[in-house]
Amino acid sequence: MIQSMTGYARVQVKHAWGTATWEIRSVNQRYLESYWRMPEQFRGLEPILREKLRKKIQRGKVECNLRFEAGNDVQTNLQLNESFAAQILHSAKWVQEQAGGQINPVDILNWPGVMQAPEQDVEGLNADLLKAWEQALSEFVASRQSEGEKLHELVEARLAGIFDQVAIVRTRMPEILDWQRERLTTRLQEALAELDPARVEQEMVMLAQKSDVAEELDRLDGHVAESRKILKKGGAIGRRLDFMMQEFNREANTLGSKSIHADITQAAVELKVLIEQMREQIQNME
Repeated sequence: MIQSMTGYARVQVKHAWGTATWEIRSVNQRYLESYWRMPEQFRGLEPILREKLRKKIQRGKVECNLRFEAGNDVQTNLQLNESFAAQILHSAKWVQEQAGGQINPVDILNWPGVMQAPEQDVEGLNADLLKAWEQALSEFVASRQSEGEKLHELVEARLAGIFDQVAIVRTRMPEILDWQRERLTTRLQEALAELDPARVEQEMVMLAQKSDVAEELDRLDGHVAESRKILKKGGAIGRRLDFMMQEFNREANTLGSKSIHADITQAAVELKVLIEQMREQIQNME
């Protein structure tokens, strides 16, 4: 299955402990890079989550966010750590005496550890968060695969266009060569008295070599077949297809440089347009 490097998923779960929302989004990136935003109390889950992500995703810049809101029961049953608050207040009064100013009681209450929530079932909470993450990851991969199917169709359409252009050039080449032969014959007859026969023969050989585009056409057909084979194989194929675009461009450039007729030039230009359109789509593939 082909995946795009862009995707998005959002999963929200509600339990007695509160509400948690996972969001995963990704954009193009040469390698796999993941960024995590979550409350500090759940940082211990990050290595497990990273490993699960690596098993599903190979390329892309992935942002993973967890928003957590404790349930009402937990929020209303906060307990004051009186001894710890007294220590902070004592230190705050000393600072006040030295520097002046007022002590804000809310600042004391907001100090980490002063207000404590009852102990929760941490293992159960983590298990619920992991289950929600796996659901979000599954939806995220599905969204990338859906985008990948669209990219597949777009690339296939361009490959078909390249195949058609090659067929057009191959069909037109005998007629173009006859046209060029007649054109040269006319010119040579007009200037035969002034030209060295050996030189004329040499020029004809060089022109025949320059006009021969059969090899380029065969290679373009071969590149189309190879690209389709890669697409059929699926998986992380973005880099391989990007390399194939270089090969396509090389043959299209050679075809254009060998052009002896406007039809060949037009075909070469159309090939480069199709290749560039295909390359833009492939940049989004994993």
